[in-house]
Amino acid sequence: MSILIKNIGTLETVTGGRFKDMDVLIEGHSVKTVGKCLKAKPERMIDAKGLVALPGFVNTHHHFYQTFTRNLPDAQNAELFPWLKFHYRIWQHLEEEDIYVSSLTALAELMLTGVTTTTDHLYLYNASAKEHWMENEIKAASDIGMRFYPTRGSMSLSEKDGGLPPDDVVQTEESIMAHIDGIISKYHDPSEYSMLRIALAPCSPFSVTPRLMRETADYAKKKGLLIHTHLAETRDEETFCIEKFGKRPYEYIKDLGWAGSNAWFAHSIYLNEKEIDDLAATGSGVSHCPSSNMRLGSGIAAIPSMLKKGVKVSLGVDGSSSNDSSDFLAEIRQALLLGRVGFGASALTTKDVLEMGTKGGAAVLNWSDSIGSIEPGKAADITLWDLNDISYIGAQSDPVAALIFSGRRHAAKYVIVNGKVTVEDYKLTGIDEAELIERGMRLSSALWKRAGLK
Repeated sequence: MSILIKNIGTLETVTGGRFKDMDVLIEGHSVKTVGKCLKAKPERMIDAKGLVALPGFVNTHHHFYQTFTRNLPDAQNAELFPWLKFHYRIWQHLEEEDIYVSSLTALAELMLTGVTTTTDHLYLYNASAKEHWMENEIKAASDIGMRFYPTRGSMSLSEKDGGLPPDDVVQTEESIMAHIDGIISKYHDPSEYSMLRIALAPCSPFSVTPRLMRETADYAKKKGLLIHTHLAETRDEETFCIEKFGKRPYEYIKDLGWAGSNAWFAHSIYLNEKEIDDLAATGSGVSHCPSSNMRLGSGIAAIPSMLKKGVKVSLGVDGSSSNDSSDFLAEIRQALLLGRVGFGASALTTKDVLEMGTKGGAAVLNWSDSIGSIEPGKAADITLWDLNDISYIGAQSDPVAALIFSGRRHAAKYVIVNGKVTVEDYKLTGIDEAELIERGMRLSSALWKRAGLK
């Protein structure tokens, strides 16, 4: 299908500059031409007069299933380790339909707030889980039209063996690696405009054995895959690694083969300058999750230092039990504000955080040739935003910055993914939103009941 987006009030390409009153012609899955007053006979035209056009956002860390356990009272004021222990006893009661609907919930929120490409970290496979849980996420992404980069997560170090998770949510190394081999063969599509690629993601140093960490890295290297994990999120994690392995978290996983251009790490708060230098030198990436880091009181990542040293930095909303939202535009704003709290008012600019949410995400996923900016030849992943709202009065001198500094409704008017309109006039085109709300409310309440919550 061909689409001509006409009269764009402000076009922010991210890599090629910012322009007024521009057109973008989409043919098939990609951007054909960017210019003024384009002459074309498209199958569809969108009048974008007065609107702001941005590249689709790239979310590099999430846990979709957590949308069913937002803001539970007993965990509202907990730090990471007790927070996890509380939630494990609820998540162990997840069922197959929960995985699909919680995923659809997260994907819907992300897409409505401008995300066109997302990862997810599904590491929880409880005693009753079927090996096709991940396929439920894949179906949800396909149904809604999201470009998807799920990660096959894993946990193999249970509480009885010195880890954090309970025994009934871990698996053996053998079963994990066998499942990985099967899903990669069946689903991973490395093509240019792929809608589905898969990465590998052991959960964390405190829930995975050294053996699994190394085997995962070796397998990924052999198959040309990306690897992902939580790293250096809290002081508790640092203490755990030093006491159990005799090394700081980054040193520990680097020794297991976890440093390189195919690796990216969520959080990365407690890294010293030498470790940040090594991230840059090895081409390793970071997924910065400011809302989650604030919610759990974990700390402030040294993002300005990372950017200055050339580390690939992206943004992730993290799971909806530690963010309580999948609002990506809000995450961009939080990244700006938290960076300034930690390092000063000039530490990060709106340009910095917008790039983290677009081309930074593309770089972390090694996908810069296709996503992360608006330019000919790249995937047609474009969002359109309307500033005609009370909350933007007085902010119109810089329309792009207005979306980050101002606004009360972080909703894109249009979202286009791979040349297909997936949000139109603020509504999802691929699913029934009212049906999703009813189903999600009902299933999440049933989950709490099974877990014994009042």
